[in-house]
Amino acid sequence: MNLKKRILVTSALPYANGPLHIGHLAGAYLSADIYVRFQRMMEKDVVYVCGSDEHGAAITIRAQKDGISPQEVVDKYHQEFQEAFDRIGISFDIYHRTSAPIHHQTSQDFFRTLNDKGEFIQEESEQYYDEKAEQFLADRYIKGICPKCGYEEAYGDQCENCGSSLSPTELIDPISTLSNEKPILKKTSHWYLQLDKYESWLRAWIETGELDGSVLHDPTDWKNHVVGQCKSWLDGGLQKRSMTRDLDWGVDVPQEIEGSKGKKLYVWMDAPIGYISATKQWALDNGKDWEPYWKDNDTALIHFIGKDNIVFHCLIFPAILKAHGEYILPINVPANQFVNLEGRKISTSKNWAVWVNEYLDDLPGREDELRYYMIKNMPETKDSEFTWKGYQEAVNNELVNNLANFVNRVVVLTNKYYEGVVPEFDADLMIEVPGDEMPGFHDTEMLTLHDMCQDCAEYIRKFDFRSALKVVMEVSSRGNQILQFNEPWKQIKVDEDLVKVVMNIGLQYVKALSVLTYPFMPFTSARISELLNEDHIDERDGFVGMLNLLCEDEPLIQSGHTIGSASHLFDRISDETIEEQVNKLKKSEKKEGVKNENHAIPVKETISFDDFMKLDIRTATIKHAEKVKKADKLLKLIVDLGFEERTVVSGIAEFYDPQELEGKEVSMIVNLAPRKIKGIESNGMILMAENQKGVLSFVSPKEKWENGSVIR
Repeated sequence: MNLKKRILVTSALPYANGPLHIGHLAGAYLSADIYVRFQRMMEKDVVYVCGSDEHGAAITIRAQKDGISPQEVVDKYHQEFQEAFDRIGISFDIYHRTSAPIHHQTSQDFFRTLNDKGEFIQEESEQYYDEKAEQFLADRYIKGICPKCGYEEAYGDQCENCGSSLSPTELIDPISTLSNEKPILKKTSHWYLQLDKYESWLRAWIETGELDGSVLHDPTDWKNHVVGQCKSWLDGGLQKRSMTRDLDWGVDVPQEIEGSKGKKLYVWMDAPIGYISATKQWALDNGKDWEPYWKDNDTALIHFIGKDNIVFHCLIFPAILKAHGEYILPINVPANQFVNLEGRKISTSKNWAVWVNEYLDDLPGREDELRYYMIKNMPETKDSEFTWKGYQEAVNNELVNNLANFVNRVVVLTNKYYEGVVPEFDADLMIEVPGDEMPGFHDTEMLTLHDMCQDCAEYIRKFDFRSALKVVMEVSSRGNQILQFNEPWKQIKVDEDLVKVVMNIGLQYVKALSVLTYPFMPFTSARISELLNEDHIDERDGFVGMLNLLCEDEPLIQSGHTIGSASHLFDRISDETIEEQVNKLKKSEKKEGVKNENHAIPVKETISFDDFMKLDIRTATIKHAEKVKKADKLLKLIVDLGFEERTVVSGIAEFYDPQELEGKEVSMIVNLAPRKIKGIESNGMILMAENQKGVLSFVSPKEKWENGSVIR
């Protein structure tokens, strides 16, 4: 439980190079929004900051692709982000941007301080340079094969398939994304942060929570995959990391520093500092002091991110903060994993995504339906799946049949029996309650409701938002059961006093749901309040006030209060609506480089006949296949070429089980230079065909051929 005086919450700054999709929501924003809304309702001093990340290679890549300036790119997507976040109900205290002057100044001041303290070393090194484009390549301008999982489109700073942090020189067969040419290594000078200097205290801080003799956090509260990824990086040995880049877009290295001309801050030096500059701007806008939120040990700093940002927020940014000397470190980094879409990885480049603004345009008024389904399937400890059919079932079976049905029945019956007035009741009367053989009293049922609300609160504090949402639905289910067990529509004819007890309890449950739903489904919370003819939830005491009233056996909604008229909270999702969305997804999908309507993958650039003749392609038979450890997509194959056996590592594990491959005839390029993948030397490449859906199949001879036969 967080007992700090104040809480500062951040969500990962989204790159302003493309629209917001559901994977973003599930990764860093819905979880933070739930936590912040709850803490406000518990009367905590909590500030929630975020903003657009407007620097880095991703921006300039988008600008070149669209034929516009980087500033035009960031202006466009910053506005789109603001609109999407507002429409889906993400309750930032400030949504800022890193192109703002206050951010440039803050980032440069950080760099100066670290440079003056000797935390950087300036070194000349060889970095990739695109001779055709005539420029040094930032990490995101380089793609190649991940040395850790074999993914063929890893970036120079990170593999988005396995989440590993990389340096460009680690990539196998790197190419420039600017020209598709193989880059050369060329000398340049940069400032490096000596991460190896901090390895000892970073390890202790991650593993024990201790730093400089003080316990800063409880490591058992951190998610296993977060700690595991940090330990893996630490075990591999931290290396110095360049904090500057040769770019023409970004935050300038302070001009007074010798050698700064043409140098920009590395995006992972500049972007996290965006949390600080956003807090500064929030403080200026609200007449507050920003410093306690970043420099006082009585502040709980919490970063909500996706798993691809773990290393940067748990090792690199803390190292920068500690090296500066005045800043606190996070008490938790509750990183979520990834959401897949209809059985496949979300891909912005292939338009395989559900875009937030498009969803809200297509399904107006259904903000909370999306929030509910995304939270219900939040990838808190492992990857999860979004399907339109699953979305439909969650809305129809849970939101409509359970939550909306319960609230509607209570409101309808109250208006029918009591003209909308909350009934007074005889506290000595007993009703049938779920789970007990013996009847119960009104006050004991309120204690049960208190305990359920308390359970919800505890789950939120532990960042277990799926379990917390489940409790909300259990409250609704119990309310439904109380109605069903006691059947007020029948009892009204024989025992009016009993019905008053039942309906009063039902209204207390509905009132509790108006509070409980607020962190998860704020639009629904507002609609429930309107049905009860009450003001919307007051963030600053909503949850704690409810718990206090229930604990003291005080009603959440007073007898004699007149509620509003009935209306449905949710409407069913039709099969036609789901079919439209599935068809839209399939039609909008595009392959990188698609040039025509039949999705044919374009022909690569022309090569000479002599180049083709250099390839030695042979028939072969797979003798043995097994999975490569710690690599979901790789298989280790022992291949018989007739004249010798070879080992080949192939990225086909998601399409074939090892057992089915023994005896499989294949075609193979046998004169590729050997390369090591996951520590295994691979000697050759199996030829595969790939269809428009990305499914792979073998290119095999139709007839039985001797192993080693030449394919011409």
